[in-house]
Amino acid sequence: MVIRALRSRRGYTLVEILITIAIMGVLAMFGPTLMTQITKFFVLSRAKLDLQQQARAAMYIITRELRQAQSNTITVDEVSGQPYYSRIKFTKVQGAVITINQSNNQLILTEGTDTSVLSKNLAYLAFTFPRSDDMTMISVSLTLEEQIYGGLLKALNMASEQVEVMN
Repeated sequence: MVIRALRSRRGYTLVEILITIAIMGVLAMFGPTLMTQITKFFVLSRAKLDLQQQARAAMYIITRELRQAQSNTITVDEVSGQPYYSRIKFTKVQGAVITINQSNNQLILTEGTDTSVLSKNLAYLAFTFPRSDDMTMISVSLTLEEQIYGGLLKALNMASEQVEVMN
C-alpha cells in the first residue's frame, strides 16, 4: 500500500527543475546573440541581392545605349563636383542625344528631355577608353553601396570592359 501511494505521486524532482533552469539559462544567454547574427546575415544577403540586381540592370541599359552610339560623337568628362570620367555624352544612330552621369549618389540617364534614375546607390562611376587609338571601345566601371546595419555599408563593384560601339 505504501509503494502504491509513492507511485501515484506526480511532480518534478529538484534535479529535473535544476536541469531545466540550466538549459533555459544557456538559451537565454546565447539566444539574443544568435538572433542578432541571423538578422545581420539576412540584412547583408538582402543588400547584396539588391545591389546585384541594380548593377546588372544599370549595366544592361548602359551597354545597350552605348552600342547604338555614333563613335565620333562620344565625349567623356565630369560633372562639376563629381569624379573624373563620370559622364558620357553621345548621339545615337537614331539622332537622340544620350547623357549618362553620376549626380551625388544617383546614376542618371538622360535621353533628350527625359531623365531616368538607374540607381540611387551609386558610389563611383567611370567611363574610359581602354585603348587611345580605338574610340569604339569603352570601359564602364561602377560601384554601388547600400547602408546595412550599424552605419556600415555593403559595396558592390561591377566593371564591364570593352563595350563595343557598333557605329
